[in-house]
Amino acid sequence: MSASKYLNQDYEVLRRQCLKEGKLFCDPCFPAASESLGYNELGPNSAKAKGVEWKRPGELCPEPQKPQFIAEGATRTDVCQGHLGDCWLMASIAALTLDQDILARVIHPEQNFTENYAGIFHFRLWQYGEWVDVVVDDKLPTKNGELLFVKSTEQTEFWSALLEKAYAKVNGCYENLSGGFASEAHEDFTGGIAEWYSLSKAPPNLFNIIEKALRRGSLLSTSIAASDKEIEHRSTEKLVKRHAYSITAAQKVRKSDTKVVELVRLRNPWGHIEWNGAWSDRSKEWDQVSPEDKAKLNYSAEDGEFWMAYADYIQRYSRLEICNLTPDSPSNDSVRCWNSCQFEGSWKKGISAGGCLNFPATFSTNPQFRVELDIDSNGDNKCSVLVALMQIGARQAKQKGGKNYSIAFYIYKHLSLGPDDLQRPAAQSEFMPKREVCQRFDLPLGEYVIIPATYGANQEADFLLRVFSEK
Repeated sequence: MSASKYLNQDYEVLRRQCLKEGKLFCDPCFPAASESLGYNELGPNSAKAKGVEWKRPGELCPEPQKPQFIAEGATRTDVCQGHLGDCWLMASIAALTLDQDILARVIHPEQNFTENYAGIFHFRLWQYGEWVDVVVDDKLPTKNGELLFVKSTEQTEFWSALLEKAYAKVNGCYENLSGGFASEAHEDFTGGIAEWYSLSKAPPNLFNIIEKALRRGSLLSTSIAASDKEIEHRSTEKLVKRHAYSITAAQKVRKSDTKVVELVRLRNPWGHIEWNGAWSDRSKEWDQVSPEDKAKLNYSAEDGEFWMAYADYIQRYSRLEICNLTPDSPSNDSVRCWNSCQFEGSWKKGISAGGCLNFPATFSTNPQFRVELDIDSNGDNKCSVLVALMQIGARQAKQKGGKNYSIAFYIYKHLSLGPDDLQRPAAQSEFMPKREVCQRFDLPLGEYVIIPATYGANQEADFLLRVFSEK
């Protein structure tokens, strides 16, 4: 798949130039300097930034070892969170390794530190409706000779650290990666579309939904809700609150009493601190499982990954995010087929920023987009449709005070909307202060108008509206 050159930097041209001149690449667009670290907690005079040195992988490997881009395959154990609050990104990268085809599209696995090495690497990311090829140099922030941020359990492996750097570059700096939802990174790695489930209202077939999503190559993450005072608080069962975990497998296991138990496998991106309840590593429940199943499930590895009963999972966790792949994803043929369209727009004060329906006098000034739903998804003259509204650039502008507005969208059946019609939408999403709101609907076939809105009037932002109708 083609991708535009991010900031007009061409990887091949830059590498050839460095090789010709016999020097290693230094990225002028994301320099090994304080502004690339951050502005507050990682600002130039901050305690966290004090003593930071930028080093290339060759300087970090003890002799006689040499750096490797990928050592014995890129796996989820290559993703161990460092001193940065980007567990959401780490959970997404770990989930990404479960589908090697999708991973290869993002990281270009043929890259290395030997053949034509010039200190330059590149990664492909999805950004607001288009794929971009992002160039970075391999100078990484360190303290006391160790990587400051993400690292692999294999000391000589660097693909995950370089991918994190590329993601920091497109988002302005490393500090801008603090705090977020894994579904955001899922979408930026796949171009997919994310849904989420409140586990307190879990549908009865959610375990089957998880199984099917994993088979389709979807990326899954989960978290436990908590107050601001409880961020990364560890429970007595060693579950971490307000912390993103990957879901890496779902399996039904038969016990010796012939009872079948539904299990899910989760991974803490820290690479340690695991659930200590039923079905955890070396728990007594495994004594009731055949040696073959024990070996197959690798239940006792000390890597931050653990199994737990699905019933325990939905009681203890709060939120599940599933990023559905789109037709251009390089995955297997079990991916559902979609028709899709996308629109770009803006909310502007005095022109098209009328706020929500609470502002009836100005609501009609919001941008409007017409779509036709003509696919009978399930044989009932209805179309199963996913609508996603994404605001653009808030994370990149965090150091300037940028933030996500509370946004939502309204769907109307009528093509000519009068004041009374606006009060009766056919469907609408919830307002949420997130980069993206997404919701699935089953709507009668026909033509519709979608109106994206901010909750407050006179708020300005660019947005991307995507509509996927499922065949």
